[in-house]
Amino acid sequence: MTIALITGGNRGIGRAAAEQFGRRGVTVVLGSRNPSQGEDAAAGLRADGIDAYAVALDVTDPATVAAAAARIDEQFGHLDVLVNNAGVSGALAKGPSQADLDDVRAVFETNYFGVITVTNTMLPLLRRSSAARIVNVSSRVGSLTRMTDLTDYFARGPASAGYAPSKTALNMLTVQYAKELLPEGILVNAINPGACSTDFIAGMGLTLTRTAHDGAKIIVELATAGRDCPSGGVFDDNGRVPW
Repeated sequence: MTIALITGGNRGIGRAAAEQFGRRGVTVVLGSRNPSQGEDAAAGLRADGIDAYAVALDVTDPATVAAAAARIDEQFGHLDVLVNNAGVSGALAKGPSQADLDDVRAVFETNYFGVITVTNTMLPLLRRSSAARIVNVSSRVGSLTRMTDLTDYFARGPASAGYAPSKTALNMLTVQYAKELLPEGILVNAINPGACSTDFIAGMGLTLTRTAHDGAKIIVELATAGRDCPSGGVFDDNGRVPW
C-alpha cells in the first residue's frame, strides 16, 4: 500500500493531487488546518472511490504535525510520499521598502519553516518506505533567473518581500534536502504548478484557464517516478525549469 500525505490537501491543487493519486491506487491523507474541511474533502474523495483520510495539520503548529505523524504511524506504519503543498501569499503588493515584518515572518513560517517542520517530523515514516518521495510546491515567482530577466513578465511585476523570497528559499531548501537524503534513496524535488484558477489567487483579478487539476499533474508525476528520477530540481510540465 502506497501512502501519500498532502499538506493543505483539502482544496485547490492539494485536493486535485489527492484525486490524481487516488486514481493511481494511492491511499491519500489530507492534511488540513480546518479539521471539518479536511473531513469533508476526504469524504468527497471516498464517494468517488478513492481511499482518503483526513488529519488535522497546521504546518506552523509542531504539535499538530506530530499528532498527524503519530496517526499515520498507527494507521499505516509508514509514509511513501510527502507533498508540502500548504502555502500562504501574504501581502503580495508590498515591496521590501513597505514590508510589514510580521506579515513577512508569517509567510516564511508557512512556506519555509513549515516545510522543515513537516518534513523532519515525517522523515522517520518516510525512511520506512522502499521508494520515498518528497515534493515541495514552489512557484515561478521564486525563480532568480526569471526575476532578473528584464524580458520576462515576472521581472516586470511588482516587488515582493514575502511570497517570492519564500519560494526562492524553498527551492534552495529542496536542494539541501536532496543532497542530504539522496544516499538514503529519498528523492526530493520542487514543482512549479503554474498559475491556476484556485482560491489561492481569488481576488487578484486574473482570468485563468489552467485548473488545479492541471497544476497537480507534475506533483503526481514526480512523486510516482521510478528510481531514475532526478533529485534536487525544480520542474514544471515541460521538465526542469531555471531558477
